[in-house]
Amino acid sequence: MAFAHSENRNGIKHDLATHLMGVARRAEAFCAKFGVSMLGYRTGLWHDVGKLHPDFQAYLANPDAARGPDHKGAGALLAQKHLEPLAFLIAGHHGGLEDGAMLKNWLGEREGDPRSREALQAAKAQLPGLETDLALALPGWARSRGDVEFLLRMLFSALVDADFLDTERHFSSEVARLRGGGPSLDEAWARFEKDQARLPANGSRVNQVRSEVYKACVEAAHQPQGFYRLTVPTGGGKTRSSMAFALRHALQHQLDRVVVAIPYTSIIEQTAAVYREMLGCDVVLEHHSAVQRDEDPENPSAEELWRRLSSENWDVPVVVTTTVQLFESVFARQTSRCRKLHNIARSVLILDEVQMLPTRLLEPILDALRQLVAHYGVTVVLCTATQPALDDSPYLKGLADVREIVPNPARLFAELRRVRYEWPQDGRKMSWQQVASEMRASDQGLAVVNTKADAIALLDALDDPQALHLSTLMCGAHRRDTLERVKKRLSSGAPCRLVSTQVVEAGVDLDFPFVLRALGPLDRIIQAVGRCNREGGLPGLGRVLVFEPERGRLPTGSYRTGAHIAALRLLVPGFEFDNPQEYEKFFRLLYESVELDAESIQELRQGFNYAEVSRRFRMVEDDTLPVVVRPPGNRYREEVNDLLAELRRRELGKGRAIIRALQRYFINVRSRFLSACQRDGLVGEVIPGIWEWLGRYDSVRGLVAENQDPEELVI
Repeated sequence: MAFAHSENRNGIKHDLATHLMGVARRAEAFCAKFGVSMLGYRTGLWHDVGKLHPDFQAYLANPDAARGPDHKGAGALLAQKHLEPLAFLIAGHHGGLEDGAMLKNWLGEREGDPRSREALQAAKAQLPGLETDLALALPGWARSRGDVEFLLRMLFSALVDADFLDTERHFSSEVARLRGGGPSLDEAWARFEKDQARLPANGSRVNQVRSEVYKACVEAAHQPQGFYRLTVPTGGGKTRSSMAFALRHALQHQLDRVVVAIPYTSIIEQTAAVYREMLGCDVVLEHHSAVQRDEDPENPSAEELWRRLSSENWDVPVVVTTTVQLFESVFARQTSRCRKLHNIARSVLILDEVQMLPTRLLEPILDALRQLVAHYGVTVVLCTATQPALDDSPYLKGLADVREIVPNPARLFAELRRVRYEWPQDGRKMSWQQVASEMRASDQGLAVVNTKADAIALLDALDDPQALHLSTLMCGAHRRDTLERVKKRLSSGAPCRLVSTQVVEAGVDLDFPFVLRALGPLDRIIQAVGRCNREGGLPGLGRVLVFEPERGRLPTGSYRTGAHIAALRLLVPGFEFDNPQEYEKFFRLLYESVELDAESIQELRQGFNYAEVSRRFRMVEDDTLPVVVRPPGNRYREEVNDLLAELRRRELGKGRAIIRALQRYFINVRSRFLSACQRDGLVGEVIPGIWEWLGRYDSVRGLVAENQDPEELVI
């Protein structure tokens, strides 16, 4: 008898034939969702046949052995013989998908390795049916290299998840039993309807529009699968209404789950909390790098174990994640990141604030969405107030046949007009003192600027000891506290002047009577406007002042290009901020002017260069290191000090849990500046890769580095 894995806690080894058949059956079921069940079955059956070699069996019998011999070569050669692209999956099922040239060289080495041939001979002798009744072929729709490249990603995900799950069943059967068995989408919809029934049936004009949007979403849910737009003005209730559409649509088409992808962690925490309140904690998984865990890592509750297990493969009714987590997983090569992909098939995918997708990666992102809709049973909802121009154009291979969920969205924008706009028609610029003077003239006002340096400059000019500030110079815990202070002041009618960068835009639920927005990309201006008279509670219209600062700065890249395009559009006679057609014109001009595949991802995918694609596809800058800060308040300082002390002790098995607990105190500092900060005594290394801030941290401004440009230092 041959074995796949060593003894579990009951002293039982994992029979290899049982493991191969278990993985094959799981992968077959996973791949049936997109019509390639036999490919899943065969990759599962072949993935570990190399373990039949005596050398690997000897390795399993030796408790002191650190690393076993290669066991992937035999199965990869078998796959190459019958359907060559499947060799990618078996060769990568532990280490990750490789580039095509690397795989070819690796297979050449295995062909000359006698152990691979010996393992194959043993497999054919001991595993009946290993090669019988074979007529493997790619599906008829996989005509292009791009189709095949993406199909292999989905097959790889199914294989890896099946392998993990079957291995888990052997080593941790009690953990395996915790998976699945939760509420169905039917139950989720019943809870949703119950929550919806508690809302008032009438009220303000804003609530009436929200009700209208909700009804349109429910009515549209019976339509066929495909691409949809939900174009709703800020404050129009798209969070609730988009979920109504998604749940009803999923039930209508017998789909498996709803995935909500959101650009910012500040929004995702707020949105996930709303959905948990509607649907229950046992329905909604919140999955992103900054999610908070208050559990004891040594003694996790059943709920925490459910979250951990569900985060591995998204096998839950509703997933709320970030666009970074979603798309970097789609284009990843690592087993842990790819494992969830097959569970995106047969789902409704809501892309909230879709205009925030990075333009430099837009072509590969749209191609992935087209693949998911065309071949994997996914419905995609593009959700925002400022819809980007994602249809086909001479400058963009876009999305076809996108349906509007709410008819005539321009009418909604007219009906929900809650502000009046002021902006210079003559190119006149304002000094920071003039902007500060405008702010001081109102008890409550929000100013949104383009950079952290501009925010500090405006705070200096404002010279108001009660003024508040939001930017990435502050850690997450500090920003959350500041937002709570802002909300309390606004609700009580107390003076409240807030200076912020773009972190306050797109989904942060604030309601100011007066908003000032530095000239930037048009969609960013509109998102800032969504913080003005949001609930329509003012007796008249809110006031929005769009200004161009004399000494203002602009981020580089597409942001700067977008700001220049917006400046030109604002000078066009008859320009209307509340007209959705203006947003489409803006995005068309933007897409004409910037690189939409700056990393050549699509070309690399044509060559099946999975490792290089994974390296290059980064939605956010990753040349940073986390620096731990101590925000104001004894409670925070004590917690940070205790966590850092634990981290320095390097207690076995606790490191990841401590780092997770520290994440809300992280600020991402560009690594190229750390040596200068260390020289100046501003940072100290706690453990390799984790630093603490030893310099000044202000209760309003956050991290202060006297000799460093905050825009360059912190992302």
